[in-house]
Amino acid sequence: QARLEESGGGLVQAGGSLRLSCASSGRAFRTFGMGWFRQVSEKEREFVGCISWRGDSTQYADPVKGRFTISRDNAKNTVYLEMSNLKPEDTAVYYCAATSVSLGTSDPNDYRFWGQGTQVTVSS
Repeated sequence: QARLEESGGGLVQAGGSLRLSCASSGRAFRTFGMGWFRQVSEKEREFVGCISWRGDSTQYADPVKGRFTISRDNAKNTVYLEMSNLKPEDTAVYYCAATSVSLGTSDPNDYRFWGQGTQVTVSS
């Protein structure tokens, strides 16, 4: 089991930065690949990026490449999403998720555990 809780969302102006955190209470955290997704209203959940269980491999969706960075601290059972040069189109609810796929994956169906989400709003 892995309970995930995101934090760090908020309102920021375009061009600004935010760091999201996702803390896990489960012992198995360090064995999971971790992903970040985002969702706007009723649209499909969109892949943002993922990180391997060791933290030595990351993948990013094209819209966020070069602006977002995922990292993790297995000692703290926490994964981070550093977002910079934010754009209004980054506005969404951001979710972290855990998967048994060790490198992480862009398919939300591969993720077993999800956080409750945190709102990020970017004003123009």
